Amino acid sequence: MFLESAIVALQVIWANKLRSFLTVLGNIVAVTSIIVVVSLIQGLNASVEDALVSDAGADAFNVDRYPLTQTQEQEDALRYNPRITLDDADAIRRMDWIVDTVMAQARGTAPIKYGSEQLDVVRIQGVTREYATLPTTRIELGRVITPAEFDTGRLVTILGYDAAERLFGRHDPLDSEVSIAGLRFTVVGVAEKKGSIFGQAQDEYAIIPLRAYQRVFGSRQSLRLVVRPVDPSLTRAAMDETIGALRVKRRLKPAERDNFGVYASSNTFLNIYDQATRGIFTVLIGVVGLSLVVGGIVIMNIMLMVVTERTREIGLRKAVGARRRDIAWQILTESITLSTLGGVVGTALGFAMALVIAAVSPLAATVEAWSIVVGIGITALVGLVFGISPAMQAAKLDPIEALRRE
Repeated sequence: MFLESAIVALQVIWANKLRSFLTVLGNIVAVTSIIVVVSLIQGLNASVEDALVSDAGADAFNVDRYPLTQTQEQEDALRYNPRITLDDADAIRRMDWIVDTVMAQARGTAPIKYGSEQLDVVRIQGVTREYATLPTTRIELGRVITPAEFDTGRLVTILGYDAAERLFGRHDPLDSEVSIAGLRFTVVGVAEKKGSIFGQAQDEYAIIPLRAYQRVFGSRQSLRLVVRPVDPSLTRAAMDETIGALRVKRRLKPAERDNFGVYASSNTFLNIYDQATRGIFTVLIGVVGLSLVVGGIVIMNIMLMVVTERTREIGLRKAVGARRRDIAWQILTESITLSTLGGVVGTALGFAMALVIAAVSPLAATVEAWSIVVGIGITALVGLVFGISPAMQAAKLDPIEALRRE
């Protein structure tokens, strides 16, 4: 019965194409907006998550000179925290029963030059030998830096994908020498391409041994420690043990606050990002929801007009035996079909627009199957809710009075 009613509804829609299009225009705009917003936000979420876990993995956490702060007062209170040093890293490494990897790193910027090509501002990252064992260390070309090269501070480097491409073009960069802040480094590898996030390139960097980094930038810079537990399920316990080990090493009394920061890099920043985007997402969905309500009111008005136009037809159907529920079901089916058709068109347009935006801008887009179900399901629900009143009005018509209507 539903299929039969849907076919009749589609015939009515096709017979009044312009009116039907204008009726569902609000639904098309609303669903298009939903799909575009959801696709872009899902794409951004995936990009941000990939960027945050790309340094060491989702189970890693950081030990830094300062914890994450949100106010100027907190920053002022932590200003005199002592630097993170290799001695701190050794204190954590001694907990080898729960800690698998402790990598020390320092970051700065410097120009890189090869021949006549120069990159003025490139991220330089000095790391210890544990860099080669991280699951996120992926080399596109060449090899990783060896433990001996790390320990001796040999002047070798792994270039980010974009940095190598801009400096060398189509030439093979391996075993070539580049100048980093005036010192000549031999290129031993090119890292796998990471892409960009929010239009910011993630592949213009150089990895060098920490000892070599300290020759360029000095040894007084505070380090950041990247710590990975022996098992991802022990991340929280490893963080607690790390805090305890550092408090003992720094001889802090029970009443004294931590003079360092320990935080799960990916989870912490992802939570901050989620809080920032959740409000924007809620506002956008609220605006789109208002558009759906307006579209539903338009559909209800059109269906009321349809009932008026087809009063004689409804009276004839009742006269030959149609029940009230048959009439109500027919009008309700037409309302749902009309609204759902707008949802299908809006879904297709939304995906097309999201992909176009992703192609011509730095924003990423991810097409989620559940958003298709949500987009079409919402419009079907709108058609159902706002079709009830016209359906009930049609079902209540007196067949005698309806047949007398011109």
